[in-house]
Amino acid sequence: MSSMVQYIFYLAFLVALAIPVGSYISKAMEGKPVFLSRILRPCENGIYKLLHINENENMGWKKYLFCALAFNLAGLIFLFAILMLQGVLPWNPQGMEGLSWHLAFNTASSFVTNTNWQTYSGEFALSNLSQSLGLTVQNFVSAACGIAVLFALIRGLMKVREKGIGNFWADLVRATLYVMMPLCIVVTIALIALGVPQSLGGGKTVDILEPIAVVQTADGYEVLSDAEIDPETDAVMVDGEVVPEAKIVTQQYLPLYPQASQVAPKQAGTNGGGIVGTNSAHPFENPNALTNLFEMTLLLLIPVALCFSFGKCVKDKRQGIAIFLAMFIMLVVALGVVASCEQAGTPQLAQDGAVQMIGNMEGKETRFGIATSSTWAAFTTAASNGSVNSMHDCYTPIGGMIPMLLMMLGEIVFGGVGCGLYGMIGFVLLAVFIAGLMVGRTPEYLGKKIESREMRMAILLCLATPIALLVGSGIATLLPSTADALNNSGAHGLSEVLYNYASAAGNNGSAFAGMGCDTPFLNPSIGLVMLFVRFVPMTAAIVIAGSMAAKKKVAASAGTLSTSNAMFVFLLILVVLIIGALSYLPALALGPIAEFTQMIGIG
Repeated sequence: MSSMVQYIFYLAFLVALAIPVGSYISKAMEGKPVFLSRILRPCENGIYKLLHINENENMGWKKYLFCALAFNLAGLIFLFAILMLQGVLPWNPQGMEGLSWHLAFNTASSFVTNTNWQTYSGEFALSNLSQSLGLTVQNFVSAACGIAVLFALIRGLMKVREKGIGNFWADLVRATLYVMMPLCIVVTIALIALGVPQSLGGGKTVDILEPIAVVQTADGYEVLSDAEIDPETDAVMVDGEVVPEAKIVTQQYLPLYPQASQVAPKQAGTNGGGIVGTNSAHPFENPNALTNLFEMTLLLLIPVALCFSFGKCVKDKRQGIAIFLAMFIMLVVALGVVASCEQAGTPQLAQDGAVQMIGNMEGKETRFGIATSSTWAAFTTAASNGSVNSMHDCYTPIGGMIPMLLMMLGEIVFGGVGCGLYGMIGFVLLAVFIAGLMVGRTPEYLGKKIESREMRMAILLCLATPIALLVGSGIATLLPSTADALNNSGAHGLSEVLYNYASAAGNNGSAFAGMGCDTPFLNPSIGLVMLFVRFVPMTAAIVIAGSMAAKKKVAASAGTLSTSNAMFVFLLILVVLIIGALSYLPALALGPIAEFTQMIGIG
């Protein structure tokens, strides 16, 4: 019962915050006065003046698309250069060397696409300059770019016989200045107050309470948990025998960065990249239950809020609520499945009743427990965030499959900021088209006819993720080097490959943590998947915006399909599951489903 209360509280708290935030975002992005305007409007005007931007320019879809792609290309090149050259750049107290070309390309692609996939451990690979000027900047602008494209699409849906869909630069500035920065400043201050470090010192080396013994292996160092250390002779013994190759460790390096100011945008912008390798499971990023609540809510706050923003902007709140309900129902079902699987644990652990089952705690922090870890797993993969407070590789087969499936759907169960909603609008157009075919009526959405051009782009929006995921993972599984990168064989090994490519194709960034991807093939291939799935749907959304803006409105009639009632919500969920989920059934059957049958003894 206590766990159920936790799940309900997390969901209710999220929605309660999202409604007013959604109202604020809609006003800010439309250029209307908000309570921060007296402070931020002069800053906004100063940016326009400095960069010679005409905020009143109404761009056509081609120019809007060109500006969006050019901005992201410049960000990709700039970040790639920083990562390659960090060894000779300042603000590098740890003396980090530059990354390899393939790791630099993977990381630059990851952060520019709002994915934050990491094939490295941040505390041992990146300098303060790379973390702050490189990654953190992209945490803001990649999120802002998604919001900008969403509002361009909204304008396209609302405008009548016009060519313009807004100004990309004004949208980018407003999303950054009015949405991301105020929220992140408030969260940063709260995190510092709750114990998250904010330091430029570059880390500290401290004495540990008790020395430990380690031996070097092919994969690094392994702790000898059953070793006895003689403090007088410094000899290490296991079962009474001296282990001459063992080393005694008496100190530990603590990675100190400006964590608080970087955790805030990584969560608010559905980025998810960790300052340290263990991400949000690390006590420096997420020290206690209260920081966990703040960060977990922040994962989905803007994506949920944008549903309500959409309703206000199209001047029909029911439209936003309908999309919200479709997403929310899928999230609740996903969370319910993950929670029930993890609370139940595995039959093998019970040992025919000899062991009292308390659920599957493997890979989870004891300070968070099963309920909070399961909720975070569902939230972070629904939000295309990628931050984790537990190891998804250690989840039960079905408990691990659901986060994977949420990513496979293509960022549409709330998804990333902006891109999640415009991806769902692609499914909305498909649902309207299918319904139109069933009743023999020309499909319409928000008073605009849906024709062949919009349908081609909607299909591209919806199928970009399955194409990239299945092609990328299919090629990877054919290579012997991929098998060498796995920690597990069989069905679970395939799940690791599927999860990692799903994470890249869903612009998520989380990992099963069972596959080493820092290779000259996997790094570039995963990077290309991230770029494809980010910018192909973005292009499709902008083309739809331009096409819809040029259309006239048609009057509603008795035969007009309602896109805000319960029947349409059901139809939308059905279309998402048929098109988005069934594409992966053969792959899932060979991976997590096969592993599940083995677990229960029928495989």
